[in-house]
Order: sequence, then structure tokens, then C-alpha cells
Amino acid sequence: MPTTVSSHSVSVLPSHRTFTTHANETILAAAIRQNITLPYGCKDGACGSCKCKMLQGTVSMQSHSSHALSDAEKAQNYILTCRATPQSDIAIESRQVTHQDAFPIRKMPVRVTTLEPLSHDVMRVQLQLPAQQSNFRYHAGQYLEFVLKDGSRRAYSMATAPHAVQEMPTPGLELHIRHLPGGLFTDHVFQDMKPRDILRIEGPFGSFYLREDSERPIVLLASGTGFAPIKAMLEHMQHRCIQRPVSLYWGSRRPADLYLHDWVLEQAEAMPQLRYIPVISDAQPEDAWQGRTGYVHQAVLQDTPSLAGHEVYACGAPTMVEAARQGYCQHGQLCPDDFHADAFTSAADKAA
Repeated sequence: MPTTVSSHSVSVLPSHRTFTTHANETILAAAIRQNITLPYGCKDGACGSCKCKMLQGTVSMQSHSSHALSDAEKAQNYILTCRATPQSDIAIESRQVTHQDAFPIRKMPVRVTTLEPLSHDVMRVQLQLPAQQSNFRYHAGQYLEFVLKDGSRRAYSMATAPHAVQEMPTPGLELHIRHLPGGLFTDHVFQDMKPRDILRIEGPFGSFYLREDSERPIVLLASGTGFAPIKAMLEHMQHRCIQRPVSLYWGSRRPADLYLHDWVLEQAEAMPQLRYIPVISDAQPEDAWQGRTGYVHQAVLQDTPSLAGHEVYACGAPTMVEAARQGYCQHGQLCPDDFHADAFTSAADKAA
């Protein structure tokens, strides 16, 4: 009888790091299991952050968004590691977090300590870590996942820098959760969740975090609650006395949606190298908005037509992130390796 191959080897270039996959295991799941963190965001084929080129071998691809991976890209041998299951030994070309930079992924219960409305549809949720996990480690910009009772998951970026976890009255994490009416989890957060509730989380996840081995100017680009991991990055930069020039572009529909606008202004006072540009896409006369208007990703190129020699960190809606990626790399001379992104995909986005 023929021998059934239950695992395959994955070689990652240019690092030449290798790992193996189990039967029916995606490339990304195998890498995370073995503490080798490839670039990724949603893990559901919706954001495109894990897209890479397959140099050798064959894979089977699960369903995914055409925005994350187009038919034209497939024809050029691009794959999504979160949806690709090897059918042979394979080689891929991909940037990655080095093995030494990856923190262990942990599952743990957490207790809700604070629920604070930051705007009409954004809630600040603070979580207390268990005593034995009070040294929970992550990179500023990474996210965690809530594991719900039915096994489904919801992902949210941590809005505090790692050092700040220990500065809370009790070691904990801060999240910014936007209400999506009809959403299983966000309806619960805004209608039923109470302090002292116990939830279960797993993390840290994601390759969206500040690269500190560079002196290049930084562009931080956020839409909506995509500001949460950007906030953690700013706190981390201030803590580490990082003096690189930083431009923060935060976009929203209305001025009231810039839910921590005053906080950013305070940071700009404390960080002379920080330039803050809020951008409103749907300003109304009653807003009396005197600042920038339009699409936030376009404001960056209006101010800096050439992004050569910069690093960009973009977080928010998938359409904004992908438009920024294409515009900056195709027209702004940004090196694709210097565009780091985390696209926020809702459960509805993933289902679609």
C-alpha cells in the first residue's frame, strides 16, 4: 500500500528557516505552533497581510477574500499562508519575525475591571491578568483573541505598551472595542458586559509591531479603532526614548470619532518629533471642523509624495490598508518591505 505523507517541510527564504506542517494544517498555523512568526493579521483570508510568493511545491487554498488575494496574484504564484495547506514540500519567500523576537502564545482567563465609553460607539475595556500571568509579554501593536463559549474568536489589538501593563493598579490590558450593531460579541460588550465578568483570551498574535533596528522616519496610519495599536506604539516609543521623526495620520468620519484626540495632542507636546494630522472624511457644517478632510491614506501622499526611506505602519479597515499599500508602493516609492499593516476585519467581513 502507498505510504501516506502526514507532514511536509516548509522552507522560508531568504532566511532559510524551515519547519514542518501536520496533515491538513495551514502554513501559518504550523509556523505559529513552532514559534516561527510569519507576517499575518486576521488568520481568516480577509486581510492579505500573510500574502507571500510560493517558489516551489504545491498547496491547496481554502476560501478567501479576493481583496486579500486576487486571481492575477494567484497566477503569479502568490498564496495566503493562513489559507494554504501544503500538498508537497514547499519553499516560500516571506519576511518574518525572527525566532528570538517571538513571544510565547498563552491562553488564560481575564477579569473585566473597567468599561469606559470613549465615544458613542467605542468602549475602553480594561482586563485584569491572572496573578501567574502578570508578566504577559507582547510587542506593542500585537493583538489578542477572545475565545467565546461556542469556540468562535474575536480579535482586538492591545492599546497599551507592554511596559504599561505593570503600571496599572492591577496588571492588565486595555482594548478599544467599536460597537457593530448585531455583532455577537460587541452587542454583549455594550449591552450586557459588566465589571468582574470573566473572559478567556489567547495571544499575543500578529506581526504588526514597531521595528526598532532602524532610524528611518515613521508614518503611523490609522482609521477608527485602528488607532489602538498605534497608541501602544506611541507609548512604547516614549518609554524607549525613540527619537525618530513620526507622523501620525488618524482618519475618521466625524471629529467626534477621534475618541482620544486630546490624548494625542498631549503626546505631541511631550514628543517634539511627533507630528499629528487628523483627517475627517464626512465633516458636517455643525462640526465646525477646520482641519484636513478627505481620505486619510491620501493625505499622507499629499504631504509626502515620496515615501522612499520611510517605514509605514497602517491599521484599520481592509479597504484603507490595501489602498495605502498599493498607493504608497506604486506611486510613493515606498519599499514593500517597509509597509507593515494590520487590517481590522469583523466577523461579518470574514463571513462575506
